Amino acid sequence: MKVSEAMTNDVRIADPDETIEQAARTLAEIDAGALPVGKDDRLVGMITDRDIAIRAIAEGKGPETKVREVMTPDIRYCFDDQEIDEVQKNMGDNRVRRMAVLNHDKRLVGILSFADIALSGARADQALKGASQPGGPHAQ
Repeated sequence: MKVSEAMTNDVRIADPDETIEQAARTLAEIDAGALPVGKDDRLVGMITDRDIAIRAIAEGKGPETKVREVMTPDIRYCFDDQEIDEVQKNMGDNRVRRMAVLNHDKRLVGILSFADIALSGARADQALKGASQPGGPHAQ
């Protein structure tokens, strides 16, 4: 199965200059744990509810803190025409729970999460096992 068959393609994007309060409101509106961050039609990072809690609130930063100050700039991504089995192995190896999905023009076209993989009927055990290990890009 291809990533494009399982991914969520209705994706909201945060601006690096918006506040974490705005990003948190968007996360709440769409009932998600992460937002891609884009500038000038390019993906520049990802901000998660955990980034807001650990890198902002726990450090005493207020709601007016800019997304760019707490986002994760190291973006893990896959392509929409890749096989899910290949991508979920990569998710596990990189200890991430979701990946930005790009087309070959490097434009964001979706997000692939564990839930997307599970709902597609594909087995998500490789990705889940790897991403559940301590550490990874969001380890504080």
